[in-house]
Amino acid sequence: MANSRVAILMESDFYEPEIFYYQRRFAEQGVPVDFLTRLWGEQSLTFKGHEYRAPFTVSLSLEHVDPADYSAVIVPSGMVSDRLRYTEDVDRLAPATDFLRRAFDRPEVIKGIICHGMWLAASIPYVVRGRKVVCHNNLVGDVRNMGAEYVDRDVVVDGDLVTGRSGQHCHLFAKTLIELLTEKELLAQTDPSSQKDLVAQKGGTP
Repeated sequence: MANSRVAILMESDFYEPEIFYYQRRFAEQGVPVDFLTRLWGEQSLTFKGHEYRAPFTVSLSLEHVDPADYSAVIVPSGMVSDRLRYTEDVDRLAPATDFLRRAFDRPEVIKGIICHGMWLAASIPYVVRGRKVVCHNNLVGDVRNMGAEYVDRDVVVDGDLVTGRSGQHCHLFAKTLIELLTEKELLAQTDPSSQKDLVAQKGGTP
């Protein structure tokens, strides 16, 4: 999938098995992956994983890239989204939340949110209002308060939004994303004008 590129948001307390799985699985499909974070003016930051304190260095700032440059944007599990949703000014969106908002403005960009990742959308509930989603059991009340429709499945697809139950379901989550990316590329080869419409046609659950 030479024309696809995936962005994965990162912070400390990430779930190592999930993140390392994405690194391997997308590489197997020939899909480049960029890990993005808020760098706070630094050239790079090294984060620690939640389970094993494994280090992971990120050098790309989510504040300096356009989500439209990616085929898919992933908000992973763990505490990543909770850390990224911090904002000094409570009347302004956190940079990561604004990045996600702009991704939702582009229907051709697939949004993948898994487990506790839905926390990042808490300040922009309208992006999931009326959408079918799944999340970690601890967040079911949150997503219902956001106006989303909770579906009791491991992975749920609603148009350009793919959600997963937990980090332990990352293999099913990644499989679904790869299938959608593959379909987008095939459609683009046969009918480039219809590329942006594919995910809008996808609905329900896999």
